[in-house]
Amino acid sequence: MEPAAVALTPKNELSREEKRAKQESAQQEALLREVDDAVRQSDAQAFLDRWGKPLLGLIILALVAFAGYLYWDSRQEAAMERDSETLVGALDQIQAGNLDSGYDRLEELAAGEGSGAAVAAKLMRAGIAEQRGDTDEASALFKQIAADDGAAPAMRDLARLRDVALNYDAMDSADIVAALKPLATPGKPYFASAGELVAHAYLDQDKRAEAGALFAQIAKDQTAPESVRSRARQMAGVLGVDAIEDVEALLAEQGVERESAAGEDAAVATE
Repeated sequence: MEPAAVALTPKNELSREEKRAKQESAQQEALLREVDDAVRQSDAQAFLDRWGKPLLGLIILALVAFAGYLYWDSRQEAAMERDSETLVGALDQIQAGNLDSGYDRLEELAAGEGSGAAVAAKLMRAGIAEQRGDTDEASALFKQIAADDGAAPAMRDLARLRDVALNYDAMDSADIVAALKPLATPGKPYFASAGELVAHAYLDQDKRAEAGALFAQIAKDQTAPESVRSRARQMAGVLGVDAIEDVEALLAEQGVERESAAGEDAAVATE
Protein backbone atom coordinates (compact mmCIF):
# COMPACT_ATOMS: atom_id res chain seq x y z
CA MET A 1 0.00 0.00 0.00
CA GLU A 2 1.29 3.52 -0.95
CA PRO A 3 1.61 6.19 1.78
CA ALA A 4 -1.10 8.91 1.81
CA ALA A 5 -0.15 12.30 0.37
CA VAL A 6 0.46 15.02 2.96
CA ALA A 7 -1.02 18.50 2.23
CA LEU A 8 1.68 21.17 2.22
CA THR A 9 1.12 24.72 3.49
CA PRO A 10 1.45 27.25 0.60
CA LYS A 11 4.62 29.22 0.83
CA ASN A 12 2.78 32.56 0.22
CA GLU A 13 0.32 32.07 3.12
CA LEU A 14 0.94 34.57 5.91
CA SER A 15 1.42 33.48 9.45
CA ARG A 16 -0.91 34.62 12.21
CA GLU A 17 1.68 37.07 13.54
CA GLU A 18 2.32 38.57 10.11
CA LYS A 19 -1.41 39.06 9.52
CA ARG A 20 -1.75 40.78 12.86
CA ALA A 21 1.21 43.05 12.15
CA LYS A 22 -0.19 44.01 8.74
CA GLN A 23 -3.62 44.74 10.25
CA GLU A 24 -2.09 46.94 12.94
CA SER A 25 -0.03 48.80 10.31
CA ALA A 26 -3.15 49.48 8.26
CA GLN A 27 -4.98 50.72 11.33
CA GLN A 28 -2.10 53.05 12.19
CA GLU A 29 -2.03 54.42 8.66
CA ALA A 30 -5.78 55.06 8.78
CA LEU A 31 -5.39 56.74 12.16
CA LEU A 32 -2.56 58.93 10.84
CA ARG A 33 -4.66 59.93 7.84
CA GLU A 34 -7.55 60.86 10.11
CA VAL A 35 -5.24 62.87 12.34
CA ASP A 36 -3.69 64.58 9.30
CA ASP A 37 -7.12 65.42 7.90
CA ALA A 38 -8.18 66.77 11.25
CA VAL A 39 -5.03 68.91 11.47
CA ARG A 40 -5.61 70.22 7.93
CA GLN A 41 -9.21 71.06 8.72
CA SER A 42 -8.15 72.72 11.92
CA ASP A 43 -5.50 74.78 10.10
CA ALA A 44 -7.94 75.75 7.39
CA GLN A 45 -10.53 76.74 9.94
CA ALA A 46 -7.96 78.76 11.87
CA PHE A 47 -6.86 80.47 8.65
CA LEU A 48 -10.45 81.30 7.75
CA ASP A 49 -11.18 82.53 11.25
CA ARG A 50 -8.21 84.88 11.05
CA TRP A 51 -8.14 85.93 7.39
CA GLY A 52 -11.57 85.07 6.02
CA LYS A 53 -13.18 88.45 6.49
CA PRO A 54 -10.19 90.50 5.22
CA LEU A 55 -9.93 88.24 2.17
CA LEU A 56 -13.63 88.57 1.50
CA GLY A 57 -13.30 92.35 1.78
CA LEU A 58 -10.42 92.37 -0.70
CA ILE A 59 -12.39 90.26 -3.16
CA ILE A 60 -15.36 92.61 -2.87
CA LEU A 61 -13.11 95.65 -3.37
CA ALA A 62 -11.53 94.06 -6.44
CA LEU A 63 -14.95 93.35 -7.93
CA VAL A 64 -16.13 96.88 -7.20
CA ALA A 65 -12.95 98.34 -8.75
CA PHE A 66 -13.38 96.19 -11.85
CA ALA A 67 -17.01 97.24 -12.19
CA GLY A 68 -15.94 100.87 -11.78
CA TYR A 69 -13.33 100.48 -14.52
CA LEU A 70 -15.90 98.99 -16.89
CA TYR A 71 -18.25 101.90 -16.16
CA TRP A 72 -15.47 104.46 -16.64
CA ASP A 73 -14.37 102.82 -19.88
CA SER A 74 -17.90 102.88 -21.27
CA ARG A 75 -18.24 106.55 -20.30
CA GLN A 76 -14.92 107.34 -22.00
CA GLU A 77 -15.97 105.66 -25.21
CA ALA A 78 -19.30 107.46 -25.18
CA ALA A 79 -17.56 110.80 -24.57
CA MET A 80 -15.11 110.16 -27.41
CA GLU A 81 -17.99 109.40 -29.77
CA ARG A 82 -19.74 112.63 -28.78
CA ASP A 83 -16.54 114.65 -29.23
CA SER A 84 -15.93 113.14 -32.66
CA GLU A 85 -19.49 113.92 -33.74
CA THR A 86 -19.06 117.51 -32.55
CA LEU A 87 -15.81 117.98 -34.46
CA VAL A 88 -17.20 116.45 -37.64
CA GLY A 89 -20.37 118.52 -37.42
CA ALA A 90 -18.39 121.73 -36.91
CA LEU A 91 -16.06 120.87 -39.78
CA ASP A 92 -19.05 120.34 -42.07
CA GLN A 93 -20.34 123.79 -41.15
CA ILE A 94 -16.95 125.39 -41.77
CA GLN A 95 -16.58 123.72 -45.16
CA ALA A 96 -20.06 124.92 -46.06
CA GLY A 97 -18.98 128.48 -45.27
CA ASN A 98 -20.99 128.73 -42.04
CA LEU A 99 -18.13 129.93 -39.86
CA ASP A 100 -20.28 131.31 -37.08
CA SER A 101 -22.27 128.08 -36.77
CA GLY A 102 -19.08 125.99 -36.71
CA TYR A 103 -17.54 128.31 -34.13
CA ASP A 104 -20.58 128.02 -31.85
CA ARG A 105 -20.72 124.22 -32.17
CA LEU A 106 -17.17 123.98 -30.81
CA GLU A 107 -17.69 126.22 -27.77
CA GLU A 108 -18.59 123.54 -25.21
CA LEU A 109 -15.96 121.07 -26.41
CA ALA A 110 -13.22 123.73 -26.49
CA ALA A 111 -14.00 124.63 -22.87
CA GLY A 112 -12.70 121.21 -21.76
CA GLU A 113 -9.17 120.63 -20.58
CA GLY A 114 -6.56 118.03 -21.45
CA SER A 115 -8.30 115.93 -24.07
CA GLY A 116 -7.13 115.86 -27.65
CA ALA A 117 -10.62 116.72 -28.85
CA ALA A 118 -10.69 119.87 -26.70
CA VAL A 119 -7.34 121.00 -28.11
CA ALA A 120 -8.51 120.33 -31.66
CA ALA A 121 -11.67 122.34 -30.98
CA LYS A 122 -9.60 125.29 -29.72
CA LEU A 123 -7.38 125.15 -32.79
CA MET A 124 -10.43 125.15 -35.06
CA ARG A 125 -11.97 128.09 -33.19
CA ALA A 126 -8.68 129.98 -33.43
CA GLY A 127 -8.59 129.34 -37.19
CA ILE A 128 -12.17 130.57 -37.57
CA ALA A 129 -11.39 133.70 -35.54
CA GLU A 130 -8.38 134.35 -37.79
CA GLN A 131 -10.52 133.99 -40.92
CA ARG A 132 -13.07 136.39 -39.47
CA GLY A 133 -10.29 138.93 -38.88
CA ASP A 134 -10.38 138.67 -35.07
CA THR A 135 -6.64 138.33 -34.64
CA ASP A 136 -6.67 139.11 -30.93
CA GLU A 137 -9.00 136.21 -30.12
CA ALA A 138 -7.16 133.88 -32.49
CA SER A 139 -3.82 134.76 -30.94
CA ALA A 140 -5.19 134.27 -27.42
CA LEU A 141 -6.44 130.79 -28.30
CA PHE A 142 -3.15 129.85 -29.96
CA LYS A 143 -1.27 130.98 -26.86
CA GLN A 144 -3.56 128.93 -24.59
CA ILE A 145 -2.82 125.78 -26.55
CA ALA A 146 0.92 126.47 -26.72
CA ALA A 147 1.00 126.86 -22.93
CA ASP A 148 -1.14 123.77 -22.23
CA ASP A 149 1.13 121.10 -20.72
CA GLY A 150 -1.61 118.51 -21.18
CA ALA A 151 -1.78 119.01 -24.95
CA ALA A 152 0.20 116.87 -27.36
CA PRO A 153 3.62 118.39 -28.25
CA ALA A 154 2.74 118.50 -31.95
CA MET A 155 -0.42 120.48 -31.18
CA ARG A 156 1.48 122.89 -28.95
CA ASP A 157 4.15 123.42 -31.62
CA LEU A 158 1.52 124.04 -34.29
CA ALA A 159 -0.25 126.60 -32.09
CA ARG A 160 3.04 128.40 -31.40
CA LEU A 161 3.85 128.47 -35.11
CA ARG A 162 0.41 129.78 -36.05
CA ASP A 163 0.58 132.47 -33.37
CA VAL A 164 3.96 133.74 -34.58
CA ALA A 165 2.82 133.69 -38.21
CA LEU A 166 -0.28 135.65 -37.23
CA ASN A 167 1.70 138.32 -35.34
CA TYR A 168 4.92 138.24 -37.40
CA ASP A 169 4.76 141.84 -38.64
CA ALA A 170 4.22 143.18 -35.13
CA MET A 171 6.89 141.05 -33.44
CA ASP A 172 10.54 141.80 -32.88
CA SER A 173 12.85 139.57 -34.92
CA ALA A 174 14.62 138.38 -31.77
CA ASP A 175 11.31 137.24 -30.29
CA ILE A 176 10.47 135.37 -33.50
CA VAL A 177 13.78 133.52 -33.40
CA ALA A 178 13.38 132.72 -29.70
CA ALA A 179 9.87 131.36 -30.21
CA LEU A 180 10.48 129.27 -33.33
CA LYS A 181 14.14 128.26 -33.27
CA PRO A 182 13.34 125.01 -31.37
CA LEU A 183 10.96 124.12 -34.21
CA ALA A 184 13.33 125.21 -36.99
CA THR A 185 15.41 122.07 -36.74
CA PRO A 186 15.63 119.40 -39.48
CA GLY A 187 13.47 116.43 -38.56
CA LYS A 188 10.92 118.45 -36.61
CA PRO A 189 7.30 118.24 -37.88
CA TYR A 190 7.07 121.93 -38.79
CA PHE A 191 10.70 122.51 -39.73
CA ALA A 192 10.06 124.01 -43.16
CA SER A 193 7.40 126.51 -42.07
CA ALA A 194 9.13 127.50 -38.85
CA GLY A 195 12.54 127.60 -40.53
CA GLU A 196 11.30 129.95 -43.25
CA LEU A 197 10.02 132.43 -40.66
CA VAL A 198 13.23 132.19 -38.62
CA ALA A 199 15.37 132.68 -41.76
CA HIS A 200 13.49 135.89 -42.62
CA ALA A 201 13.93 137.04 -39.03
CA TYR A 202 17.67 136.44 -39.44
CA LEU A 203 17.60 138.67 -42.52
CA ASP A 204 15.91 141.39 -40.49
CA GLN A 205 18.84 141.07 -38.08
CA ASP A 206 21.28 141.24 -41.02
CA LYS A 207 22.47 137.69 -40.30
CA ARG A 208 22.80 136.68 -43.94
CA ALA A 209 25.00 133.65 -43.33
CA GLU A 210 22.57 132.09 -40.83
CA ALA A 211 19.63 132.88 -43.08
CA GLY A 212 21.32 131.38 -46.16
CA ALA A 213 22.28 128.20 -44.33
CA LEU A 214 18.74 127.75 -43.02
CA PHE A 215 17.19 128.37 -46.44
CA ALA A 216 19.55 125.75 -47.90
CA GLN A 217 18.47 123.20 -45.28
CA ILE A 218 14.82 123.82 -46.10
CA ALA A 219 15.49 123.48 -49.83
CA LYS A 220 17.10 120.08 -49.26
CA ASP A 221 14.30 118.79 -47.00
CA GLN A 222 12.53 116.05 -48.96
CA THR A 223 9.52 116.15 -46.61
CA ALA A 224 8.82 119.87 -47.10
CA PRO A 225 6.20 121.08 -49.62
CA GLU A 226 7.74 121.79 -53.02
CA SER A 227 6.49 125.39 -52.98
CA VAL A 228 8.39 126.05 -49.73
CA ARG A 229 11.50 124.27 -51.03
CA SER A 230 11.44 126.29 -54.22
CA ARG A 231 11.24 129.62 -52.34
CA ALA A 232 14.01 128.51 -50.00
CA ARG A 233 16.19 127.45 -52.94
CA GLN A 234 15.79 130.86 -54.56
CA MET A 235 16.52 132.71 -51.32
CA ALA A 236 19.60 130.56 -50.66
CA GLY A 237 20.87 131.33 -54.18
CA VAL A 238 20.34 135.07 -53.67
CA LEU A 239 22.39 134.81 -50.46
CA GLY A 240 25.18 132.93 -52.24
CA VAL A 241 24.49 129.49 -50.77
CA ASP A 242 24.29 126.45 -53.05
CA ALA A 243 21.11 124.60 -52.12
CA ILE A 244 21.00 122.20 -55.07
CA GLU A 245 22.18 118.68 -54.33
CA ASP A 246 21.20 116.99 -57.59
CA VAL A 247 20.94 119.25 -60.63
CA GLU A 248 19.58 116.48 -62.86
CA ALA A 249 16.81 115.64 -60.40
CA LEU A 250 15.88 119.32 -60.03
CA LEU A 251 15.65 119.80 -63.79
CA ALA A 252 13.52 116.67 -64.07
CA GLU A 253 11.17 117.91 -61.36
CA GLN A 254 10.75 121.22 -63.17
CA GLY A 255 10.30 119.54 -66.54
CA VAL A 256 13.41 121.08 -68.06
CA GLU A 257 15.57 119.01 -70.40
CA ARG A 258 19.30 119.03 -69.83
CA GLU A 259 20.18 119.97 -73.43
CA SER A 260 17.78 122.89 -73.55
CA ALA A 261 19.08 124.15 -70.22
CA ALA A 262 22.64 123.89 -71.48
CA GLY A 263 21.66 125.79 -74.64
CA GLU A 264 20.11 128.54 -72.60
CA ASP A 265 23.24 128.80 -70.45
CA ALA A 266 25.42 129.01 -73.58
CA ALA A 267 23.23 131.70 -75.08
CA VAL A 268 23.46 133.70 -71.88
CA ALA A 269 27.25 133.32 -71.87
CA THR A 270 27.47 134.46 -75.53
CA GLU A 271 25.46 137.54 -74.83
